[in-house]
Amino acid sequence: MLFIVVVTTLVDIALHAAGIFPPMNQPINDALALLATSYRLVISVGGAWLTARLAPDKPMKHAMILGYVGVVLGLVGVAATWNLGLGPRWYPISLAVLAIPQCWAGGRIYEMQSGKR
Repeated sequence: MLFIVVVTTLVDIALHAAGIFPPMNQPINDALALLATSYRLVISVGGAWLTARLAPDKPMKHAMILGYVGVVLGLVGVAATWNLGLGPRWYPISLAVLAIPQCWAGGRIYEMQSGKR
């Protein structure tokens, strides 16, 4: 979880600093939300792969637990940001919806690479 939070935050900061994202207090549009969803998806698959890699046993179980935590945190994000006007409402919903599939993908990639199940 720490890997995902740190890396996505660093990418967010870099995109704000580069002028791709608007200043922090300004909302993002659909195109920028799609960009953010895209790199968060890739980073989260990587985080799930890392979770599976570091798991002492049952790597897929650990990756999926990360996905369940992601759903809960995603739903908290939906509730916390719903009326703040920070961007399109589909964006935080997509983060909650994608949490389990992307963590399954990261765990599955690790299983295929390592031959573990």
